[in-house]
Amino acid sequence: MHLRNVELFCEVASRSSFSKAAEAHQVSQSAASQAVQTLEDRLGTVLIDRSQRPLSLTMAGQIYYDGCRHLLETFRQVEEQVFAINDRVTGRLRVAAIYSVGLIEMAESVTEYRDTYPEVSLSVDYLHPDAVSQRILDGDADLGIVSFPRAAGEFTVVPWLEQKMVIVLPPGHPQAPCNGSDGCRSPEVLAGEPFVGFCSDLRIRRQIDRWLKTAGVSVDVVHEFDNCEHIKRAVEAGSGVAILPEPTLRSEVARGSLVTLDPGTADWKRPLGFIHRRNRQLTTAAQRFIEKLEETTDGQ
Repeated sequence: MHLRNVELFCEVASRSSFSKAAEAHQVSQSAASQAVQTLEDRLGTVLIDRSQRPLSLTMAGQIYYDGCRHLLETFRQVEEQVFAINDRVTGRLRVAAIYSVGLIEMAESVTEYRDTYPEVSLSVDYLHPDAVSQRILDGDADLGIVSFPRAAGEFTVVPWLEQKMVIVLPPGHPQAPCNGSDGCRSPEVLAGEPFVGFCSDLRIRRQIDRWLKTAGVSVDVVHEFDNCEHIKRAVEAGSGVAILPEPTLRSEVARGSLVTLDPGTADWKRPLGFIHRRNRQLTTAAQRFIEKLEETTDGQ
């Protein structure tokens, strides 16, 4: 029971929220609060400053949090070694994924994974790309899923798949193909167009800028967003055109709210991959999760 309280405390500390920690562990908010209170009573000090929002750790809380994270990691590694003897897949798996991956590729895989490995406590959070990386660095996620992954510094990368990037237009655009998705144009059709892009601090935006520069095309950036969904809504509203991964557009193309153009000979692709801490071996649960996603998206 004491270990469970420590796990809940670490979850509250990492998420700065009792409610989010409770949801992640599938317990009530009062249970999460009581777990932390029990630890505070045992230690005779306050660990979490509840007077602020978001919640913050006290000095004692930070010391306790750092130590407990290390203890929990060691404990899980020992469990993993024991479970591996009987090829048992269990434990906890915390996944952090960028928004667009969570909305498209993940849903079916997550459901199948939970059905196949019911003993694994799987949590998946959909975040800004920088937040995904930070979760991994802080030890608050075991596996990250990002676009344009780079194996550098603290990260090891496991490649996953590549998604074709296409030009996205509202249906009434002069360059829009009649059938919604079979058009093929050179990138020059974007020249001078109002453009709805990703935020300039994102890797995908920097790559798109390089593609356009290589093609000798200048666009008029009118809006910037940090995820595909907001970009799609802006294009649907007639704010401009965009460049997005083709798999994220299938439902809109099917219902006729957006149309796409193949960029011709331009080889525009968005790589997706898994990241994890370089000095931490992937658990069996994490390895099986990667395999499940690879299996579900085979051929995309």
